[in-house]
Amino acid sequence: MIKVCKFGGTSMADGTMMKRVASIIHSDDARRYVVVSAPGKRYGGDVKITDLLYRCYDSVKENGTCGEAFEKIKERFRGIVAELGLSFDIESVLEETAREIEAEKSADFTASRGEYLSARVMAALLGFDFIDARDVVKFRPDGQLDDERTFYLTAAALKGKRYAVVSGFYGEDADGRVKTFSRGGSDVSGAIVARAVMADLYENWTDVSGFLACDPRIVDNPERIASMSYKELRELSYMGANVLHSESIFPVRAANIPICIKNTFRPTDEGTMILPISKYNYTGKIVTGIAGKKNFTVIFIEKSLMNAEIGFARKVLSVLEKYHVSFEHMPSGIDTMSFVIDSEELKNGVKEQLMEEIRREVSPDNLHAFDDVALIATVGHGMSKNVGTSAKLFDAIARAGINVRMIDQGSSELNIIVGVDNENCERAIRAIYEEFFKKDASFGL
Repeated sequence: MIKVCKFGGTSMADGTMMKRVASIIHSDDARRYVVVSAPGKRYGGDVKITDLLYRCYDSVKENGTCGEAFEKIKERFRGIVAELGLSFDIESVLEETAREIEAEKSADFTASRGEYLSARVMAALLGFDFIDARDVVKFRPDGQLDDERTFYLTAAALKGKRYAVVSGFYGEDADGRVKTFSRGGSDVSGAIVARAVMADLYENWTDVSGFLACDPRIVDNPERIASMSYKELRELSYMGANVLHSESIFPVRAANIPICIKNTFRPTDEGTMILPISKYNYTGKIVTGIAGKKNFTVIFIEKSLMNAEIGFARKVLSVLEKYHVSFEHMPSGIDTMSFVIDSEELKNGVKEQLMEEIRREVSPDNLHAFDDVALIATVGHGMSKNVGTSAKLFDAIARAGINVRMIDQGSSELNIIVGVDNENCERAIRAIYEEFFKKDASFGL
């Protein structure tokens, strides 16, 4: 059996945590390949290594040198190596890293050094081989991951190596320069390694014991999700459930490799299993989880006989494309069409320009933009198996005195998305959770 383990920044925060990680890895011979993040915060008010590296890049841009930020990074890694009692020559590695950062003058290269240094130290601690992600993770000229080449190179690099540590978060672009994933991208790196070696399980170790049915900052002590499907994970992760990077399922999904979310602080906890549909068994619950995300803008278009106007949707979509604006959802009616867009994409006058061009292109009867909208996704395979799910959801929101601005349900009946005012987001989530978790449990439904 082969397990690939990814450990996040909290798990790598200091020498004590790295020793804990080493103990977890050595406790199971199947844990053969390890992917690590850069050290995270050790305590409240501490600074993550990646954030220090971004400061370092700013210093290189302004002054040509790494400056004080890299001195703090040196202190942190010196302390980790000393705490671990390693004979590893961290000083030489740190000096070389500083020179490379100053020579590269690249934000991506600079940010990647946290994972690089972390992996070097962890490999030395475990006595494992070290694999630099730059050598095996490749991006195409369009900036997208070159999947097949990456899987091939990673498998080739690990062939014959029983145990290895691979740096997470970055790879190499088509021009031979280091390129990073988005923040949290080490989750994707772990999934890449799991797919390359066709692992039996991808373990993602973090500081929580799996996914919760909703954000514990909104609902007190929400239920743990014992298992979910890839599809449910994708919906919940995208809508703000941040335990796992939303793109991390893609490398493993095609190979039907399960993911297990585990807690480094409580390694015996069961965690959450994330499974392909072929291995997923319906748990009997109507709803698996609820997640919300704020700050969307809804652009509402109304025009009589819109359905009879050939090319109407194409013209509107062409305007969005012209301004490089993507949309999240597109609810529509016989004479109406709405686009739900992240408000960040419409800043600096883009919204006004976009709407003016839509007016010119399709001459709508009405065109409005509604800002400060939150989207709430209620997700679960059980929703399609139970009559009246939508009615229960909207009754719960209505009893809470909340007005629904938008409704969108996918054809798979896996989720129902409602739009409410930002200020009502938390209250709506609590109302939905109460309906499907506390109330249903009380009546044995």
